[in-house]
Amino acid sequence: MLIRPATPADVPAVLPMVAKICALHESWDAAKYGFLPNPAQRYEGWLKRMATSDRNVFLVAEAPENPEKLVGFLVATVEKEIPIYRLKEFAFIHDLWVEPDYRGAGIARQMVMITMERFQQMGVKQIRLDTATPNEAARRLFSSCGFRCSTIEMLVELSDTDGSDSD
Repeated sequence: MLIRPATPADVPAVLPMVAKICALHESWDAAKYGFLPNPAQRYEGWLKRMATSDRNVFLVAEAPENPEKLVGFLVATVEKEIPIYRLKEFAFIHDLWVEPDYRGAGIARQMVMITMERFQQMGVKQIRLDTATPNEAARRLFSSCGFRCSTIEMLVELSDTDGSDSD
């Protein structure tokens, strides 16, 4: 399995996987992940910028039987911390996806480990990420790569004063 940095030309092949991860997240928690229409297309410009950035990580995994077929991706950025903390910046893994037929082969783990190496080479001292509450497989994966729980995000939905739900 070849895992390599993404190029702008890879973005069209990544977008269907983005659509799948967005649909999965929304099925788990529509209040948290209430996407606007066509979220994958909204990623397009951002992913192209990530593919040409030297301070972010955007990886793709090629299918072993067909190098032109992408079967996974990871995208992570360097973020500035608010100025009350000693840590000035951290990396954040936004999305990680491996197509179902290719899971269990260590692709996601390889992408995470490569991401960790790349950020370490950049001098980034910390990587963060969020996982959806139902995503136990992701927590197991990230724990096996050295991540630990740090915070627990909580959510409450509030209604408008007229009694209708907020959008």
